[in-house]
Amino acid sequence: MFKIVKRAEMAGGTVIENKIEAPRIAAKAKPGQFVILKADETGERIPLTISDIDPEKGTITVIYMVVGKSTELFKTLKEGDGYQDVIGPLGKPTHVEKLGTVVCVGGGTGVAVLYPITRAFKEAGNKVVSIIGARNKDLLILEDKMKAVSDEFHVCTDDGSYGRKGFVTEVLKEILQKDTVDLAVAIGPVPMMKFVSAITKDFNVKTLVSLNPIMIDGTGMCGGCRVSVGGKTQFACVDGPEFDGHQVDFDNLSSRLRAYAEDERKAHEAFCRVHDAK
Repeated sequence: MFKIVKRAEMAGGTVIENKIEAPRIAAKAKPGQFVILKADETGERIPLTISDIDPEKGTITVIYMVVGKSTELFKTLKEGDGYQDVIGPLGKPTHVEKLGTVVCVGGGTGVAVLYPITRAFKEAGNKVVSIIGARNKDLLILEDKMKAVSDEFHVCTDDGSYGRKGFVTEVLKEILQKDTVDLAVAIGPVPMMKFVSAITKDFNVKTLVSLNPIMIDGTGMCGGCRVSVGGKTQFACVDGPEFDGHQVDFDNLSSRLRAYAEDERKAHEAFCRVHDAK
């Protein structure tokens, strides 16, 4: 069992943070990599990117939004409980080096993935400009942590309830128009990553995105996480999860993510009915 040593609720309880005891993973994990978690014997395998690593204490941190049956099950786990399986670190870590100016753009729970990457680029000596956004103030996460590892920091909300009203792409475009940017990293909802990549392509700025396709084994064997990048099939679990945003077929990714939407909805509703009846 991989014990949960700390649990916190964010965004009104819709987003959960788990700090998990996993010393062997913590000793090797790097920013950008992920783990696959399973709550119990009959649970679904869920990939989550590691949002923080503490090799000395032997812990990793994951942050997830409650959106379906399996994340509802995860939410029932309290401090002292544990996951049956935590497998990792998986995927390729982010390639971090001193480049100059790096713009890090995060949306929703993508900010959890972005945080260790942002910190790594800052520690490598880059000027880091961060832009994070959410639909409203209550859904913003890790604001203080992101601000602490950024030279310049911007917050956006769709409804204007906090920070600047509007989308992260609007701030990004303004920055690209006035500054020289050496790299952009965008992590969040697929539409956000798609539009960020379209904007940075116009300015010829290399852009990394982290993809979240449906995944099963996480080792490249099943092919479930295939994505189209530059017209070629890649597997997010072993070739990614980070790819060149200018080469990703985001429409294909969106279509694949919707493949089991109805089944997921039914499973979620059935779980909630049983759980609420207890």
